[in-house]
Amino acid sequence: MDDQISSTTEDQKYLQQAGEELAPDEFIEEVSDFSDCKNFDMDDILDLAGGAKDAIERHRSEDQIMDIKNVKITNSRPEKEEAHAEAKAPSSQLWDLLYWRDVQKTACVFGATLSLLISLSLLSIISVCSYIALALLSVTICFRIYRGITDALQKTENTHPFKLYLDQDVTLPADVIYKHSDMLLKQTNATINELKRLFLVEDLTDSLKLAVLLWVLTYVGSVFNGLTLLIIGEVAAFTCPVLYEKHKTQIDHYYGLVNSHLQDVVKKIQAKIHGVKNKAE
Repeated sequence: MDDQISSTTEDQKYLQQAGEELAPDEFIEEVSDFSDCKNFDMDDILDLAGGAKDAIERHRSEDQIMDIKNVKITNSRPEKEEAHAEAKAPSSQLWDLLYWRDVQKTACVFGATLSLLISLSLLSIISVCSYIALALLSVTICFRIYRGITDALQKTENTHPFKLYLDQDVTLPADVIYKHSDMLLKQTNATINELKRLFLVEDLTDSLKLAVLLWVLTYVGSVFNGLTLLIIGEVAAFTCPVLYEKHKTQIDHYYGLVNSHLQDVVKKIQAKIHGVKNKAE
């Protein structure tokens, strides 16, 4: 009898806990079967307490599942934002250089690359690389000797002037190598598939466009060599974006006129090609 009374009191505690933790609709649903009865026997009370237990456990498990889902969502959002920021960062830095956002940085990059290309057009690549490496080594050796002499005259501790740079880790991480190698592999495969499609004449119009482009390049190659084209391309890359930003309206207007004229010419050529095909059939 005492065991039954103690179990009854525990069941009443579960009933009270169910009323506190469950929503009103859930608690009413649990006790709706017994609401019309005036007298409860021991078995009815035990059944009601057991139902309340199950409802509490179900409610707690649902809350835990929702918490886990919320944690996963909140953790996945920063990872996606970081990946998007990493993918966007190199392109934004390149556009900042081309649009001269930082004049000093862009001037250094433009001057160094242009000087290198001009040097390669005048001298061999071996001579250019040797002169650049020799100049850099001469500067570092002279600075190292100068710092050693000044430290000896001032009787100060002789510290290496490039110690900060020597202690830096310049090894490339493996994940960066794998990332760029995967990108290079995708671009290479896409280029090979596109060349196969063009040279095996999957689409006659695209192959004719490539033939016209190659025919034009034969005349360009007879006038300019590869390095001259690279120099012209670099100058255009650092000047055309700025000019386009300043004269965007006029450039878009004339570009639309030229593009519409070219589309008309292409449509006429395609119509003639289809007419020749139909006659042959």
